[in-house]
Amino acid sequence: MNRPNNPLKPLDAALEDLLPQAAPLQGTETVTTFDADGRVLVQDCVSALQVPPQDNSSMDGYAVRCADVAAVGVVLPVSQRIAAGSAGDPLVPGSAARIFTGAPVPAGADAILMQEDCEALAMEDGLGQVRINAVPRRGQWIRSAGEDITRGAVVLPAGTRLTPAELGLAASIGLHQLQVARRPRVALFSTGDELVMPGQVPPEQMRPGAIYNSNRFFLRAMLLRLGCEVTDFGIVPDRRDATIDALREASAAHDLILTSGGVSVGEEDHIKPAVETLGTLDLWQIAMKPGKPFAYGRIGAAHFMGLPGNPVSSFLTFALLVRPFVLRLQGVHDVAPQSLAARADFTWPKADKRREFLRVRHNAAGGLELFNNQSSGVLTSAAWGDGVVDNPAGQTIASGDTVRFISFAELLS
Repeated sequence: MNRPNNPLKPLDAALEDLLPQAAPLQGTETVTTFDADGRVLVQDCVSALQVPPQDNSSMDGYAVRCADVAAVGVVLPVSQRIAAGSAGDPLVPGSAARIFTGAPVPAGADAILMQEDCEALAMEDGLGQVRINAVPRRGQWIRSAGEDITRGAVVLPAGTRLTPAELGLAASIGLHQLQVARRPRVALFSTGDELVMPGQVPPEQMRPGAIYNSNRFFLRAMLLRLGCEVTDFGIVPDRRDATIDALREASAAHDLILTSGGVSVGEEDHIKPAVETLGTLDLWQIAMKPGKPFAYGRIGAAHFMGLPGNPVSSFLTFALLVRPFVLRLQGVHDVAPQSLAARADFTWPKADKRREFLRVRHNAAGGLELFNNQSSGVLTSAAWGDGVVDNPAGQTIASGDTVRFISFAELLS
């Protein structure tokens, strides 16, 4: 176990220790494809068909044989009309077929001409004629059978976290139900006698030293976005016995216990000894700023994770440590947030010994501007920003430098 006076543990090293503990949860659910947004597949989705099922037109226009239209100005009779959802007859040599987007290409046709490259000529009866004003190339505007999905292909592998695009893809191969990981059951509570819930006491009646509990709101919302079932245990008083009782109850029916506050080593920080009374605990001091105190342990079958109490520290340690852990519990393989190269339109002249996560947002010039107060207690910075600059330890930033940007959209999804 890491003691508080040990060197700070790098974030990547903490993740290397932490993520192997997140074995996928036992149990699965079968849900309709309509209701699977955000869920994680536990088995491969294999296509029983090819998409498209046959060659089809990607344009409204005319299906032709290239051999029949070797020059501009050719006039062909229109032998048939083919709409999406219908099947045409083989194309008569020397004729064209009126065709619409998504309709099957008739046998014998080897190109589609856009209607903008054609001129319809009226006749007294029948389907009329068409003048061809462009010379087609073979295969033009034809979507080949199976060009999107081949029969037997793994369309969505196990471990995929489903988004609207994946749901549409599953539906396109006829899947109306999907087998997904069950939702992690998470017990959430805060510690601290200074905490007050909004609505309990109006601002003008707050006692000295009291603060509203903001962490409880964003942590619950972030857990729900990750697909968790959340039990809110509220605020636990700063007493050892109360903390032990809350942890014991939470461990009985939850996969993860998540707390904010109380993971330091002060006399009023009861989380560490309470967890050690009931189970095992690793207390890490992580080399990241904001966010340094972080705890992981086990109480019975339940995982325990303790976050710092300062709002921005709690917010970012959740995003960078809890989020990947919860996704791994559901079987997601790639849990690292994606970063992008961006231009810093600010200076950061003082390097820190810790890896820093600076709250920034995009400006109209395409660069990143810095929030003016990077304190761990200023939650305004997270609401104001688009994301964070991931700045390595010991590194300064000059205006114009290329930096690593991680968006909040990435960290909160």
